[in-house]
Amino acid sequence: MSQTTVTRADLAEAVYQEVGLSRNDSAQLVETVLDEVVLALVRGETVKLSSFGSFSVRQKGRRIGRNPKTGEEVPILPRKVLVFRASHVLKNKINRALSKAAAKPAPSPAGATPSGTGSDA
Repeated sequence: MSQTTVTRADLAEAVYQEVGLSRNDSAQLVETVLDEVVLALVRGETVKLSSFGSFSVRQKGRRIGRNPKTGEEVPILPRKVLVFRASHVLKNKINRALSKAAAKPAPSPAGATPSGTGSDA
């Protein structure tokens, strides 16, 4: 599995390729969508994207943690955390893609023949 990151520029380029807007308009569209998501979350709203998932902000209460080095108990203050919950559609697509990738046979080493002898005779 490759370890790449999709950036805002990648999303804007995809919009440019698929929709046909100018590169500037594509970048602006991506920024506007992301800004709307952020603003909704700041207002405490849940953002649901059909067939993708939902983002929400959740309040976590005060609790007692432990310093792993010393074992000393440390209070963890209440805070808000961002939660993403993937839709079943997205989970299924990912699982299908991963199972297809796992089912592909491994490439044979250079110079190997189907008989496995490595000779051309």
